[in-house]
Amino acid sequence: MPGPSFESSPPGSGFTGRLLVASTKLGDPNFERAVVLVLDHGDDGALGVVLNRPTHVPVGEILEPWSDQAEMVPPAVVFRGGPVSPDAVIGLARAASAETASAAAWRVVIPTVGTVDLSVPPERQPLELEGARLFWGYSGWAPDQLEAELAEGAWFVLDAVAADVFGAGAERLWHDVMRRQGGELSLLATYPSHPSLN
Repeated sequence: MPGPSFESSPPGSGFTGRLLVASTKLGDPNFERAVVLVLDHGDDGALGVVLNRPTHVPVGEILEPWSDQAEMVPPAVVFRGGPVSPDAVIGLARAASAETASAAAWRVVIPTVGTVDLSVPPERQPLELEGARLFWGYSGWAPDQLEAELAEGAWFVLDAVAADVFGAGAERLWHDVMRRQGGELSLLATYPSHPSLN
């Protein structure tokens, strides 16, 4: 099943292209230490994928044509993008160069990274790709819901880089993103998952 369409917000509007990093105040177990890349944010709400929830299912088992692209960015498994529409699959790919990343039918999320139509094989995409990651389901927020969660301190909104999407160490991503911020946020990177055990 294809994932949702992305049409309402151009890149750079709202929080599109930013990371939502779960704070210790977020009580939803679906998002404990989650790092979410926002793919779309506008008047209709927000949509993103969790970057640090790999499954054990190889991409080749669900979409064989994308297996080689997934192998370029190990661990080459499908990731759990969020609790909404768990049968939908969303693809993020890395463009071979920034110059071609504005090609038609390529929706840039952050520089050199965009969403791809998974029904079109990699060799028929409008630009050369250097790796893809696939996500089952996504994370969604109704209008004003994300803003309310931000006001409660549930998320930190931080800049994203391509390595956040395609890095091999998904289990360390929350820690790594927090640590690179410096200051008080880098101190939170040492906060234990379960303070009662500290």
